[in-house]
Amino acid sequence: MVPASEPVAHASVPVALRTSEEIVTKPTRRLALTQWDVFTSVPLKGNSLAVFLDGRGLTDGEMQSLAKEMNLSETTFILPRNAATERERGVRVRIFTMQEELLFAGHPTLGTAFALRGHSAAQEIVLDLNVGKVPVRFDDTFGRPPFGEMRQVDPVFGMEHDRDEVARVTGLQADDFDASLPIQTVSTGVPFTVTPLKSLAVMQSLRLDLKRASAYLEQTGGKFFYFVTRETVDREARLHARMMFYNGEDPATGSAAGSTAAWMVAHRVAQPDERVLIEQGLEMNRPSRIFALASRNDNRVVNVRVGGNAVEVMRGEVFL
Repeated sequence: MVPASEPVAHASVPVALRTSEEIVTKPTRRLALTQWDVFTSVPLKGNSLAVFLDGRGLTDGEMQSLAKEMNLSETTFILPRNAATERERGVRVRIFTMQEELLFAGHPTLGTAFALRGHSAAQEIVLDLNVGKVPVRFDDTFGRPPFGEMRQVDPVFGMEHDRDEVARVTGLQADDFDASLPIQTVSTGVPFTVTPLKSLAVMQSLRLDLKRASAYLEQTGGKFFYFVTRETVDREARLHARMMFYNGEDPATGSAAGSTAAWMVAHRVAQPDERVLIEQGLEMNRPSRIFALASRNDNRVVNVRVGGNAVEVMRGEVFL
């Protein structure tokens, strides 16, 4: 028996091993992040976004792993640069889904701009994304939540699709589509195949075979299907939308809304420079309000803008 006054020696745990464990478990980097709900002014609605406020020094693999750790549609990484460079080129930001880096995405662009703006009165934040410079302008109308609106790159119109073929790859029937409007691929940074359906009932019962749909899109220049219908829940909305992809269903897809704004003006669903509301995320109980418009210059659709609100819901740190 060891007297109580004498320390107990833990001979079975070598000092060197304890030191090694301490070194292994001690975090070497602390990464600050915020989380935002985008295309809503109400917490726990809209589309969630994680924003890492300083991603300098992270490898591509670490960014991808952190995006997977966040388990959200997208995660962004701000890469601060000197003030002169940011004035000239914008704030460098990279966007990741759980599986890949994107050239552009709407709700991460808007949410990151809100995070950068903070509590300042900045009227514009310019992001330097993989697709190029994207400005976000803010409106602080008294008594209303701050509103941000991004200008996306000018649209590129791709092919129009055969309804029977799209029905085959999506599991829909040919008469489920709105026959008065084309199914067309349009890109304002990401090519979406805008797919008009005839009713809310068809939209709400949508079941998509992602493997078959992705194989078809790869052959036709699209990235994702964006399903829309002119039947809406909110009378103020022009379109009701849904988007399914490898992360599941997306509560709000700002890049697709930009493509759809251009498509609406091109096919007279909306007038040039008419700001319209697209509702999305209702089937997920994450309702989102996306405002979109586009201009026309002679025969070209230009100046695509997509906007909405965003609300901060979380702050924290990640230890690496």
